[in-house]
Amino acid sequence: MHGVRTGRQGRGAVGAGVLNAKQAGSAGRGEPAGFDGFPRRDGHLWSEGVPLSAIAATAGTPAYVYSAGAMRAQYQRLTTALSAGGVPYRIHYSAKANSSGAVLRLLRELGAGVDIVSGGELFRALRAGMTGADVVFSGVGKTEREMAEALEAGVLLVNVESEGELRTLDQVAGRLNRGAAPVALRINPEVTVETPHPYTRTGERGMKFGIPYDEALAIARLALSLRNVRLVGLDMHVGSQVSQLDPYTLGIAKLLEVADAARRAGANELRYLDIGGGLAVTYDDEDAADVEAFARAVSALVAPSGMTLLVEPGRFLVGNAGILLARVLFRKRSGGKEYVITDAGMNDLLRPSHYQAFHKIEAVAPASGRSVVDVVGPVCESGDFFALDREMEHVQPGDLIAVRSAGAYGFVMASTYNSRPRAAEVLVDGGRFAVVTEREHYQDLVRQEPDSPVWRSV
Repeated sequence: MHGVRTGRQGRGAVGAGVLNAKQAGSAGRGEPAGFDGFPRRDGHLWSEGVPLSAIAATAGTPAYVYSAGAMRAQYQRLTTALSAGGVPYRIHYSAKANSSGAVLRLLRELGAGVDIVSGGELFRALRAGMTGADVVFSGVGKTEREMAEALEAGVLLVNVESEGELRTLDQVAGRLNRGAAPVALRINPEVTVETPHPYTRTGERGMKFGIPYDEALAIARLALSLRNVRLVGLDMHVGSQVSQLDPYTLGIAKLLEVADAARRAGANELRYLDIGGGLAVTYDDEDAADVEAFARAVSALVAPSGMTLLVEPGRFLVGNAGILLARVLFRKRSGGKEYVITDAGMNDLLRPSHYQAFHKIEAVAPASGRSVVDVVGPVCESGDFFALDREMEHVQPGDLIAVRSAGAYGFVMASTYNSRPRAAEVLVDGGRFAVVTEREHYQDLVRQEPDSPVWRSV
């Protein structure tokens, strides 16, 4: 398999319990180990070797800024931990966290494959230089067109999530006549997962994701009976921002039980065990994943099966490698509250409003004094905020601020709500930077709207 790495035999035993920094020590922190992508120099905030003020002067605001060095450090940390486990593995970056072409290209250069959930993400991955063999196609609602595109690209796996999808994929593969489709069954392990928000739990009983655990063997037998699919893997995803070890170990144990039963039923080609991603990073002072403990535990469980381990981190690689750079427009008081109004809004970064997520916010340049404020945007919604009742530097109109930990689920969830053009994206690498996504303009908002539409009658 292209890109598979095999490490030394791990010495860590499988154990239940925690997977977090507070109990594992500083080695378990979720930030880039030993690398600060956004340091302060003489009181001013930089990205690697570039002052953020210089980026704002060139790219404008709002803008997403990503640190290439921070992504490399996280990737290296995870590969080092997995290599020590002694099992063949590959990292497939979860593109939904940040599908910027520049980010995909950087991770491809490091050796990563990609986990996608749409035909659009497949298009982006191939455009960034990935091959079909680098791609695992997940997602609960694939269309026939997306299935055909995936098979024509020669993807490594299609992670199937229902009987209906399996039968449809069999039909699509038969029509294409390109050989049997490589299938992994995404199984809901039905394990309890503690995450910061209910929307980020995907492996509990009753979720829309995956095949119910008690139906897994029957679906495996069905896959074996179909002419145009090959059952080559099993898959799970327990959730996002997972800081506990138990959901992974319990889920893997259940997958391996299904694997044993499926092999007895004739599934002789099973060779991939895809355990998803979801490793937690820090936004404030919450628990983050101890990657070394994670790698020891999962490797020890998977090793006896002889299967190749697939891991699909997203946020872990890019979350703390990005910030949203914005400029303060105004300050105002209303009803005894102090508001800082910025030129970025919920259409640029939805997480605080949608998930009630915490993001650290800092002044880019030194600011005297501190105050308790609501940091809000210009969007015509009461839910348009980045922080409520937050104590921070006493920034003034014209000052730049940085919203931390915005590298994942930031730009990819952005919209043009209120007809606001989407922000620019900037990649920093050492002492240089590049605008990797140009800021949208008003004309971009109406590019797909014909002035004289073609009317049709039926």
